[in-house]
Amino acid sequence: MLRIITQQTEAQTELKRIGGRTFDDDMRPKEELVREIITNVKTQGDTALLAYTEKFDQQVLPLEKLKVSGSELDAAYQQISQDLLHAIQLACQKIEAFHRQRIPKSWVQFEDDEVVLGKRYTPVDRAGLYVPGGRAAYPSTVLMNAIPAKVAKVPKIVMVTPPGEDLKINPAVLVAAQEVGIEEIYRIGGAQAIAALAYGTETIPKVDVITGPGNIYVTLAKKMVYGKVGIDSLAGPSEVLIIADHQANPVYVAADLLAQAEHDPMAAAILLTTDATLAYKVQQEVSRQLENHPRKILTEKAIAHYGLIVVVDSLETAAELSNLFAPEHLELEVSEPWDLLEHIRHAGAIFLGNSTPEAVGDYLAGPNHTLPTSGAARYASALGVETFMKHSSLIQYSPVALKKMSSTIQILAQAEGLPSHADSVRLRTD
Repeated sequence: MLRIITQQTEAQTELKRIGGRTFDDDMRPKEELVREIITNVKTQGDTALLAYTEKFDQQVLPLEKLKVSGSELDAAYQQISQDLLHAIQLACQKIEAFHRQRIPKSWVQFEDDEVVLGKRYTPVDRAGLYVPGGRAAYPSTVLMNAIPAKVAKVPKIVMVTPPGEDLKINPAVLVAAQEVGIEEIYRIGGAQAIAALAYGTETIPKVDVITGPGNIYVTLAKKMVYGKVGIDSLAGPSEVLIIADHQANPVYVAADLLAQAEHDPMAAAILLTTDATLAYKVQQEVSRQLENHPRKILTEKAIAHYGLIVVVDSLETAAELSNLFAPEHLELEVSEPWDLLEHIRHAGAIFLGNSTPEAVGDYLAGPNHTLPTSGAARYASALGVETFMKHSSLIQYSPVALKKMSSTIQILAQAEGLPSHADSVRLRTD
């Protein structure tokens, strides 16, 4: 049963525990394994990929099946319903419309003393997208990762995803990829897929940026290859924090908590409320909705270990606790959500009002659902067009402008013991 606590100090302790759940286990054996996998993929290429598929997925992957064929891509459209196809297409439209508003703009500024300064944005040459498999298929992850790359005008986008039974890839995932223009897809997952994208193999091209969530091995691999390539973030287990007052509907709140808990046994589902009656109603409603839940076992595990209800004395206190936790998803199911928003500093995505469940952000609203987790919302943001772009500074000084600043630059250069820096200016202006 979902726990209820009323003491703020205990709440702080519990939120800290839940926020650190990613690092509860000893990471050293996992890190050593991932490091070994990366080294072997670097040195053995495709051979290592096939061997690891057999070892971890218990499937023999012939080299010619590593890349998803055109016929398999075509067949995927016949294997999904028209309703699902239309839903994917509508989601594409809304997500792309949102991200087109986020394209960074290059700019140039002309100053009075003949100085030109600016910033120029350009996309990376290649992006690699990791789409997890395992417990469920995630066509929405394809859209959320691929569309910002497409909007950024990345010339080459490749996708990797672990194979299911009989080496099959979920057809909805393949359709989503094609709807956003990706046809270079490889049936490989885990740390070995990240290594392949970072270093390249005989078949899979090396990329510049890797995005997409995965299990702890995928996350550790992304951490280890960062610096060789860019990454979006080190995503941990998913989480939702709901702030609710007396007018919130306990049935809705319970459903929203379970919507997060059903992702993974380590998913966190937290309610902060000013209403003790609501707290107990939500507790009972969660138990009721779990009775015949299709993913009951793993959802119950998440609720038991990382589910929590905290009764607080005010919405301001709830906001303080939320900022301490810095949730991936934050729902404000209160009478005046925009007023409470003024007290929120740290959250990956914020859902305002009783009619805005987190699921609308997962699939259709437009803003990206790839968000900072485990407190990273204190300093990080959602995946976006900027993830697939970088900027260069633009600087131009006229002879007059350089002469005007010559003395100052030389003084600073000499102070740092760099005489050639000073000479590079002096020789142009004496």
